[in-house]
Amino acid sequence: MIAKLLPIFLRDLVLLTRGSQGRGGAVLPLLFFLAVAMLFPFAVGPDARLLARTGAGVIWVAALLAAILPLDRLVEPDVEAGMFDQWALRGIAEEALLLVRILAHWLSFGVPLMLAAPISAGLLGLDGQQLWTVEVGLLLGTPGLAAIGVTIAALTAGLRAGSALGGLLAIPLAVPLLIFGAGSLQPGGEGGLLLLGACSLVALAVAPFAGGAAIRAGRE
Repeated sequence: MIAKLLPIFLRDLVLLTRGSQGRGGAVLPLLFFLAVAMLFPFAVGPDARLLARTGAGVIWVAALLAAILPLDRLVEPDVEAGMFDQWALRGIAEEALLLVRILAHWLSFGVPLMLAAPISAGLLGLDGQQLWTVEVGLLLGTPGLAAIGVTIAALTAGLRAGSALGGLLAIPLAVPLLIFGAGSLQPGGEGGLLLLGACSLVALAVAPFAGGAAIRAGRE
């Protein structure tokens, strides 16, 4: 099975990282993430205390929006091209394919956001300890965001205005991740990282099965 999935994973990673048909790949979510961090201080003013107090929430909202930007190309192009049907004929389960897609999606946006977090933290006035907490939180939480994104993409594949509907569905599902991620930087919020990791694991456990069922239902 690993031998069958490895080429698919490499293909998914290349498509999501480089983009297709000029859609920007991993660059667009990264630029969006940095743009939010740059513009927020202009909106609230130069108050360092206010920026440090609200910076974590800004980073997590930006991470969520960066995760859902590529929703329209996570699953729908392969559904329209009949790729999932071909993989099913080869005996590859949809759950395994979506697990691979989640990993590729996370590598294409989660890792770049972690690398860009120091820049965002500097713009928002976060200190070294807060930056460390942000990095750990992104490491724990972005896999959950990737899982939610792929699941929603599978549920909305083939629907009219699926991208807009997908965004509306993904945001409420990601609220617990945002709450625990942003709350981990508040005084006494260290336990938020544990809850963040737990929510992310639940999303990773449920996503392949929910998305796989949605793809099979659409085929029927």
